[in-house]
Amino acid sequence: MNIKSYKYLIVATVTFLILFLMNYIGNPEADRLERALMTAVAGVVGLTIGMWFVYRNRKDDTHHDFD
Repeated sequence: MNIKSYKYLIVATVTFLILFLMNYIGNPEADRLERALMTAVAGVVGLTIGMWFVYRNRKDDTHHDFD
């Protein structure tokens, strides 16, 4: 999945919304907006880093034989 595509932006938006709503609704404390935003942004950053590694390693056509 290319990070610069619309498909990735949709997945990142859905991930942000799910993480934000899960944390905002499930946290009864006073600073729940701050925690929900930090968790959702951290989830999207983690998704971006993971997709960057996958997209970078997908171009590698070399076969690593250990014989």
